[in-house]
Amino acid sequence: MEYTTLDIRIDDRRVAYVALNRPEKRNALSAEMIAELTHLARHLEARVMVLSGAGVVFCAGGDLAWMRAQIEADRQTRMAEARKLAQMLRALNEMPMPVIGRLHGAAMGGGVGLACICDVALASDETTFGLTETRLGLIPATISPYVIARMGEGRARQVFMSGAVFDATKAERMGIVSAVLAPADLDAAVEAEIAPYLRAGPKAVAASKALAQRLGPQIDEATISYTIEQLANAWEGDEARDGIEAFFSKSPAPWAE
Repeated sequence: MEYTTLDIRIDDRRVAYVALNRPEKRNALSAEMIAELTHLARHLEARVMVLSGAGVVFCAGGDLAWMRAQIEADRQTRMAEARKLAQMLRALNEMPMPVIGRLHGAAMGGGVGLACICDVALASDETTFGLTETRLGLIPATISPYVIARMGEGRARQVFMSGAVFDATKAERMGIVSAVLAPADLDAAVEAEIAPYLRAGPKAVAASKALAQRLGPQIDEATISYTIEQLANAWEGDEARDGIEAFFSKSPAPWAE
């Protein structure tokens, strides 16, 4: 597969550096990027993967034009698109190698979801975070199993519904990221995380990751199907239509104070 929304480099240690590469769109998750990340997750051969974002932010969340198209689509199409997003997250979460997130600038909505499928996520101290879907009349549906598995329900409920933007220190407290560093120190911290994996047996690493996931919160097909249905329902609602149209027209949503 030819990747147009990802920049991929694999070094001689078999460390894969994967950057979301739509900087002009703040690395928002488009249909093309969703398909490419899914393919990458299922076919990448590496010992470690580092996930980052090109440009000024890690990931601004879902592409608004893609979301707008789902509002105009029929339910069958909405369900199919929601399933593609859910399958991408599941494929990334179940990759048999460790995934290290390198976060900077911002991680919003789906960007938080991507941070939460990482085994370790490191953030520069200027990074902002937010589960901002409710501002658009939407819900953080398909990312929710991974966000709640990472944060726990109690902490997730502090940020899950409000749409509030918060800083990297709070993201660390919430468990989204493992450490917060000065921007100049971020790359060295990533390399320090990579080093121990290169001394461990790749099969043992993969089996240990699968074991942790098996004994942790179960993200099974029933859970994923439920999130898909809930996202499709949200796309069908008046609030989603009004919220996304308000975003494009640069005006307040009807419910906004």
